[in-house]
Amino acid sequence: MSYLENFLEMMAAERGAARATLSAYETDIKDFLKFLKDMDPIKVISSDLQHYLITQSQYSATTVARRVSSLRQFYKFLMNEGEITENPTILLEAPRNHRKLPSTLDEEDVELLLKESKMWGGAEGMRISALLEVLYATGFRVSELVSLRLNTVMEVLKNDKPFLMIQGKGNKDRIVPLTPTAIDALRTYLTVRTSFLTKKKESPWLFPSSSQVGHLTRQRFGQLLKELSLKAGLNPALLSPHTIRHAFATHLLRHGANLMVVQKLLGHSDISTTQIYTHVAQDDLAQMVETYHPLSKNRSKKR
Repeated sequence: MSYLENFLEMMAAERGAARATLSAYETDIKDFLKFLKDMDPIKVISSDLQHYLITQSQYSATTVARRVSSLRQFYKFLMNEGEITENPTILLEAPRNHRKLPSTLDEEDVELLLKESKMWGGAEGMRISALLEVLYATGFRVSELVSLRLNTVMEVLKNDKPFLMIQGKGNKDRIVPLTPTAIDALRTYLTVRTSFLTKKKESPWLFPSSSQVGHLTRQRFGQLLKELSLKAGLNPALLSPHTIRHAFATHLLRHGANLMVVQKLLGHSDISTTQIYTHVAQDDLAQMVETYHPLSKNRSKKR
C-alpha cells in the first residue's frame, strides 16, 4: 500500500474520521503528490512545502489552510510510522483566515416561519412543521435531521423522555433535548408519515422519501425551506437549514445560555467553533443598546 493509502486507513480506523474528512485529506494529499511529481514524499524538506504553498495562491485562505492541516496530519503520521525522522511541516504556516460571522435570523423571523409552516396544510405542511420545530429545538446539522431513524424518535415519544441520542460528526454520540412544541409537531406528523412511504413499504427513516438514500435529502429540505420563506414573506436567499442551526445557537446565547452547553448541543469538538456565535450575540446586544439606551445617538434622533 502507498503512504497515502496507509494514512487514510489509519485516519478511518484509529481516528474515526468521517467520509467527507477522508475525502478532503485524499484530495489535498493527492494535489501535493502531483506537485512533487516523481519525488518521494519522505524526502521532502521544509523549502519544498513552501514552494508548494506558493502554487496555491489562487485558492482561498480557507482552502490553503485546510491543505496545510492535511499535510501536517500526513507528515505526523509518517513520523509516527518511523518513515521520517524530522517533520518538514513544523515551520509551515497557514494563511490567516478571517472567519465570516454566520448569518442568522431574528427570533421574530423564526416564529413567523414556524407559524407559516403550520398553515401550509396537508401532509407536506405537517412534515415541514415537524422538520422545522425539531431543527430549531435541537440545532441539528441538516444531515443529522433528515437521517433521523423512526425507532429513535418512537422510543422518545413512548417513554415521554424529551431527549434524542444521535450519532453526529466524527461518529460521536450526543444527547439533545426536544421542546414540547417539537414533540407535538412530531406526533402530528407521524399521523401522516405513511403518505411519504414509497409503494407503502415500511422504512427505517423518520422522514422517508423516494430518494436514492431512502429519506428526505438535504437538498429537498433546503428547497422546502425556501418555499416556506416565500410564504412567510422572507428573503429565500438568506434562508437555509444551516441558518436555522445558527439561529438556535445565537438565540440560546442571547438569552444567557452557557457557551460550553451550546458547544455540546451543537456537537462541536472545539469550543472556538462555538465562540463565533458569541460575536453575533454581542453584535445584537450592541445594536440593542445603541437603539434603546436613553443616551444613545440613534434614540435621540428618533425624538
